[in-house]
Amino acid sequence: MPNKSSQAYDQLQRMITFQELKPGTIVSESTLMEITGLGRTPVREALQKLAWERMVEIHPRRGAFIPLISVEVQLKLLELRRTVEELAVRMASHRATVAQKQSMLQLADGLEGLESTDDVLAYGERLKDIHELIVEAAQNEYLQLAMAPLQGLSRRFWFANIRDLSEELRNGTRLHAATLRAICHGDEEGAAAASLALNDYLTEFAYRTLRPEGK
Repeated sequence: MPNKSSQAYDQLQRMITFQELKPGTIVSESTLMEITGLGRTPVREALQKLAWERMVEIHPRRGAFIPLISVEVQLKLLELRRTVEELAVRMASHRATVAQKQSMLQLADGLEGLESTDDVLAYGERLKDIHELIVEAAQNEYLQLAMAPLQGLSRRFWFANIRDLSEELRNGTRLHAATLRAICHGDEEGAAAASLALNDYLTEFAYRTLRPEGK
């Protein structure tokens, strides 16, 4: 069972990702304690982790500022994510354990089972699990430091800007599942190609948000 700090982190990250905590607002510690039903220490520890991941900015005596979402920031993130994530999947294709590969296949199957759903919270949790497992399978703790902010913030942008839910979930499922299955088969080049295709899609998606809806 997750400890209270992890519970607070998971809950607050989910609320930020899905804009239950609105971008551009400041939320006090006491409000977050009330929202989560948890004490000051786990909330404060969760905020420190979220600040490191750039999901919040901590303002002493005022609270946590939820950063705005912008295309410019997303494109900068994706420039870096493209290279770092390719490295991660290449490493994971050689280093993933049997248990990790089994989990990857289960996550791929689970994501495919959700692609026709409107439960974006469940879908978001699966994406988070996939991202964390790939980094874990790469077996390099320094890679984890680099990847967590890139993946968390880019997930937030994606969910905030989806216009056609069914189409985008299909796209996300196809690309993530291809990456996971290539890693499981030890196919380094296939995993790298799938990862690059995913990041190409995310970049195209970001540019698409600049166009008026329906154009």
